[in-house]
Amino acid sequence: MAKFSTRERNPEFAPSQLVPNLVTLGAICAGLSAIRIGINGDYTVAVLLLLLAAALDGLDGRIARKLGSESRLGPELDSLADFLNFGVAPPIILYYWALIDMKSAAWLAVLAFAVCCVLRLARFNADCHDEPRPGRAGFFVGVPAPAGGILALLPMYVSFSFPDPLALPGALVCAWMILIGLLMVSRIPTWSFKSARVTRRNVILVAPVVAGVVAALLSNLWITLAVLCVAYVAVVGWITLFRMQDEA
Repeated sequence: MAKFSTRERNPEFAPSQLVPNLVTLGAICAGLSAIRIGINGDYTVAVLLLLLAAALDGLDGRIARKLGSESRLGPELDSLADFLNFGVAPPIILYYWALIDMKSAAWLAVLAFAVCCVLRLARFNADCHDEPRPGRAGFFVGVPAPAGGILALLPMYVSFSFPDPLALPGALVCAWMILIGLLMVSRIPTWSFKSARVTRRNVILVAPVVAGVVAALLSNLWITLAVLCVAYVAVVGWITLFRMQDEA
């Protein structure tokens, strides 16, 4: 009787598939740790862990494509990680940071954000099986979950930018959180950075910009993050107005 290797019995199995999945699991660990540390009151470290989770989220897919190790497990695991890291962790950390005194009213905002995030991820997973619509190539429908989670933390970036942390009104934080949740489930076309291709001709222009952003993050992390969030929202708004005028 012929003997078959594990890979021959299961064509999808490949040791290289472990690498991107381990990166995703590392992002999940970072998100869970951010929740625990945030509840304990160390909000700066909690936010840094969520930023680490976002960086890992951007790496796992690229690693899988570079290794040629895409699998059916990867996207499912990535969606679960996105919900935890960007749909659950940010609103919970915001709740313990500035909203815990508001109790039920603030908790409704937390629930609204989490529900919007899970609906956005479910829609994204469903749309992956459909043919891309004309004119939608290179665009997400609504703000992606990772961007939404990072944007939701803008009040914390602003507060941390001051020598003495600034106390922001809880109602304002709740309103911002709900706004970002609505942007995630909206039909607004949001440009996908994953679709960006840097040619050799453009690299001389892109490299200094990237270097400048990295230098700004290293020197003034919170101010730079706040500026990037505002710029991201402005770009989303500009693209929305541009496409609305184009379709009119």
